[in-house]
Amino acid sequence: MPDRVSVLLPVPLAGPLDYRLPPGVRTQPGDVVMVPLHGRTLHGVVWDAPPDPGLALARLKPLAPVHGLPRLAAPLRRFIDWVAAYTLSAPGEVLAMAIRAPLLAASPQGQTTGWLPGDARPEGAAMTPARGRLLEVLADGRPRGLADLIREAGVGQGVARAMADRGWLRPVAMERAQAFATPDPDHAGAATLSPQQAEAAEILAENVRARTFSVTLLDGVTGSGKTETYLEAVAEALRLGRQSLILLPEIALSAQWLERFARRFGVAPAVWHSDLTPATRRRTWRAVARGEAAVVVGARSALFLPFPDLGLIVVDEEHESAFKQEEGVIYHARDMAVVRARLESSPIVLVSATPSLETMVNTESGRYGHLTLASRHGGAALPQVAAIDLRVTPPERGRFLAPPLIEAITETLARGEQAMLFLNRRGYAPLTLCRHCGHRFACRDCTAWLVEHRQRRLLQCHHCGHSEPVPETCPACDAADTLAPVGPGVERITEEATLLFPDARRLVMASDTIAGPEGAARAAQQITDRAVDLIIGTQIVAKGWHFPHLTLVGVVDADLGLAGGDLRAGERTLQLLHQVAGRAGRAEAPGRVLLQTFSPEHPVMKALIGGDIAAFMAAEAEGRRPGHWPPFGRLAALIIFGEDMAETDRVAAALGRAAPHGPGIEVLGPAPAPLAMLRGRHRRRLLLKTRRDIMVQPILRAWLASVPVPRGVRVDVDIDPVSFM
Repeated sequence: MPDRVSVLLPVPLAGPLDYRLPPGVRTQPGDVVMVPLHGRTLHGVVWDAPPDPGLALARLKPLAPVHGLPRLAAPLRRFIDWVAAYTLSAPGEVLAMAIRAPLLAASPQGQTTGWLPGDARPEGAAMTPARGRLLEVLADGRPRGLADLIREAGVGQGVARAMADRGWLRPVAMERAQAFATPDPDHAGAATLSPQQAEAAEILAENVRARTFSVTLLDGVTGSGKTETYLEAVAEALRLGRQSLILLPEIALSAQWLERFARRFGVAPAVWHSDLTPATRRRTWRAVARGEAAVVVGARSALFLPFPDLGLIVVDEEHESAFKQEEGVIYHARDMAVVRARLESSPIVLVSATPSLETMVNTESGRYGHLTLASRHGGAALPQVAAIDLRVTPPERGRFLAPPLIEAITETLARGEQAMLFLNRRGYAPLTLCRHCGHRFACRDCTAWLVEHRQRRLLQCHHCGHSEPVPETCPACDAADTLAPVGPGVERITEEATLLFPDARRLVMASDTIAGPEGAARAAQQITDRAVDLIIGTQIVAKGWHFPHLTLVGVVDADLGLAGGDLRAGERTLQLLHQVAGRAGRAEAPGRVLLQTFSPEHPVMKALIGGDIAAFMAAEAEGRRPGHWPPFGRLAALIIFGEDMAETDRVAAALGRAAPHGPGIEVLGPAPAPLAMLRGRHRRRLLLKTRRDIMVQPILRAWLASVPVPRGVRVDVDIDPVSFM
């Protein structure tokens, strides 16, 4: 129907809307257009769904074409529809992750505005030193953009703009410089691969050359050179002129990864994450869409970038729960990356030293290929892991480091080597209470304790961000000097380490002490330059760092992640501790890892000490298989939110009464969530569990349609949940 098209808008509507084509305007699916909606004008994308022929043309509002914007390719449009259907989200909500108005508001493609001297000096205008410097810069006849002109002349923005307004400067069209240099696949910085690495790299490169969908797990011990191996597949995609996407779980902490990339290819890749400025995001988005960004490394949101020719996807640290988005459209970037690779007919590589059980089961079934790097690169040995039984050798009263760990750190520092203390808990103490009346400081908006941050004199909620000063007296009984910290955070461990090792140069690495990529790069450089003796950190020290002089890792509380009823608690704890242990002994000097634990007989501790990760994962699989727990069954959670507790409970109870039943289907709940209140809203949960061969989406659609939800209550759907909070 050439007179109308359907347009998907980046708003939470059930589907695309129909609009009228003005005379002489023709569009194709994927074109970006402007359309009216409820008194606003929005960007939208011409969609593949056919318009409704039953609607009178006169009732349809006209769209306006937008020139100079890239068309969204068909695989991305299919991906958006697929994600929406799988996660039970509105397609427009998913589209909003691919296009946003700030990304689209840019200069016309191929040109930008430059400035040259005007034809004549304005009457009565005086030549000032600043104006003279600016004109002198332009005397070579080469136009500059406003920002470059201001920088080269050393003048204020107001001077340049005033000169432009008064005719001292005239605008000219200027060819847009390419946003990113193209990486060189044959750059001299390529690492010398071991025979095992070279064999794996050739298989990955062959998958890229095949230009067909495949999934390969690249599994290797920490320090085995997995990154250098998969970068050879990136090099092959570059030789073929195709784009590559590498997903990292925490892009803000990727400083060393970016250095490795630049060393291999001679230039930096395009980067995509939430800390970028709007201008950088806009420039990067357009470069990706034009095919000029040959390699993009990004956080999970990079999965929705408009690649026109995506030839390879890599998901590094594929086991990381950070790939799961928990708000808005709830999805797992690893799983959705596999879907996008299939729709793009491109290979995908999943990389991990401790692969998730889901990925391991897929490799064992033959759905995924499997490559293994069994030894560390360059002959480095894996660290020796041992437990410190806190029941036998506990720390001194009021302390948290046991004597064997203190002795090991002392010996390590005496040899001129570096040591690390790991505790996955920010702040000074996870709980503060009054010794007089027992009052515990809790968040006013969440069912969570306030964490003390002693350096900033704050009590803070790590769930909603609420903070308040540490009071002088107890707010419940007004007693003074009775507030006591309970348990340690990294600040408290730092305090203890300062007393024990006063001459050691210390560095705390936590998400509230490392400010983004720049802060991470500075910290890594300090450690590499041996300006630090003792590193004290949370989970951010576990991921991908290479510290050649670090030989000892001490885990302050190895049991921390095992508490609670989380289905994946053992698997996650093993992965995290194995990753942090892998920071030790990555060069010539041997590494050593000490785990402080009250349960050295726990299967996780035995697997770490014995180095038999595969046996632990096999036992974990056998424990889940009989009950059809993932990956041998499917889960979907319903989370009910509401400011009114009675209304929230009423909706949860109604959903419980309407719960689906049948062979292979089980519903648990409703029950208060472990975080029963979050940001001032009450939370209830139900969990749908089915056999693997049962699709949960049709069941959920029918279930949700059977219960009306009032305005003040919201129900979120989490397919394949990884968090049960």
